[in-house]
Amino acid sequence: MAPPATERWCWTLIIVLLSLFVRSSTAIYCGEDDCYALLGVAQDANASDIKRSYYKLSLEHHPDKNPDPESKKLFVKIATAYEILKDNETRAQYDYAIEHPSEVFYNTAQYYRAKYGHKSDPRAVLIGLLVVLSAFQYLNNVARYNEALATVKRTPAYKNRLKALELERTGGVSSKKKGPKQIDQKLQEELSNELDLQIKGAEKPSVWDLLGVRFVLLPYTIIKLLVWYSSWVWRYKVKKAPYSFEDASYLTRRSLGVPLDAWTNLDEYKKEDLVQRRLWEKQNLENYYAEMRKESKRRR
Repeated sequence: MAPPATERWCWTLIIVLLSLFVRSSTAIYCGEDDCYALLGVAQDANASDIKRSYYKLSLEHHPDKNPDPESKKLFVKIATAYEILKDNETRAQYDYAIEHPSEVFYNTAQYYRAKYGHKSDPRAVLIGLLVVLSAFQYLNNVARYNEALATVKRTPAYKNRLKALELERTGGVSSKKKGPKQIDQKLQEELSNELDLQIKGAEKPSVWDLLGVRFVLLPYTIIKLLVWYSSWVWRYKVKKAPYSFEDASYLTRRSLGVPLDAWTNLDEYKKEDLVQRRLWEKQNLENYYAEMRKESKRRR
């Protein structure tokens, strides 16, 4: 049974569109013309033959030597064909497109990759990318820090400490008429410096934390890490020496999953108690968590 008229028209339209795309897979190079035919050489011609033919035709059709408008158009086509065939990569892609015209999307992608792809030194691209990312990172850190600092300055605790600092610097003599907004600007800046380490979630921006700087220092960081690990293995695995308090603190903090800033702010007595429990040993850690759960239920 013959297909309906509507279906036949659909298939006809699809075939026409596909034929247009197939033709365009080589047309993106030299239009409707053949690049080799424009230069008057065979497809297996070597680079010298292509170059010789191009110079001969370009002299013949150059606008300065031939004022004919058609000759000028032909000169542009010849120059385009030579740009494609003089480069081994683009020539190979063009030859592939001739032999595989049905691979429309692949041929088109290869053409535009070669034409518009970035051909700069990858090292320069990497350095540029790191510089740009580091700049954005630094600006973002500055904005976050300034926002956090502004928030701290609006708190009553800040204003009280500012007032206390004023009293300390003036020997306990302060004008009752002077409000917080009238306090000397220099005192505000000094207090802000004291509060830097107390701002949580937004540390003061530092170039050492930037992505680009860390990348540059990566070899040094790796070597330092290897030296530290080798020393750790030698002291505690080979010589079986007891852990120093600093290393035991590191193991305890890692076992509990406590961030460094939170561990630093812990009471010294609490730190010593946790270290003495040897929580890096699995059984001790499980016992500690069991105690914490019992304590939590008792307080309820």
